[in-house]
Amino acid sequence: MEIAQSVQFVAFVILSLLMIGGALGVVLFENIVYSAFLLGGVFLSISGLYILLNADFVAAAQILIYVGAINVLILFAIMLVNKTEVYQQVRGRLIRQVSTALVCVGLFALLSTMVLATPWQLSETSPAVVENTIVAIGKHFFSDYLLPFEIASVLLLMAMVGAIILARRDLIPEAQKTTEVYTTSFTLPEQPRELITTGNDNDNN
Repeated sequence: MEIAQSVQFVAFVILSLLMIGGALGVVLFENIVYSAFLLGGVFLSISGLYILLNADFVAAAQILIYVGAINVLILFAIMLVNKTEVYQQVRGRLIRQVSTALVCVGLFALLSTMVLATPWQLSETSPAVVENTIVAIGKHFFSDYLLPFEIASVLLLMAMVGAIILARRDLIPEAQKTTEVYTTSFTLPEQPRELITTGNDNDNN
């Protein structure tokens, strides 16, 4: 996608400000719903930066996966489990906030120094400029980055199993009694549920 250099610079500045402002809102807002919506704005800003880098497939995946799936899942989880609770003030909260702010500022300064010190200028004949980004990403995934790709898939599988276990909170481990030995089963039997009588049972009685 050919865009004038001045337009690219203005778009980069606007998207960067939106991304940084949204990220600050995610961690500073006390209302978790506002934080979730701002997180979606951060994902959209990152997608815009990918478009400026001519990474069309990564930009589309950013919107479809992060905004359309993960962010929506977070919102659904908040709406389902969010309960109004009164939290007590923690002792030394101001000290913790100040120390956290100092750590964040230090990381931001370190990353800014790295960004300013890195030569980002690419030549026009750079191999990074490719016509079909999908083919290039597929080649890198199954050649240079095969091990990180497989590790990421295993981590996603572990997260999915953990989410299933947390969602099935109505299942509890039950102690089974054997001859003079009590052992805890490794299965998660369902809690007993009350039986609902049907109309036929009432008629028979």
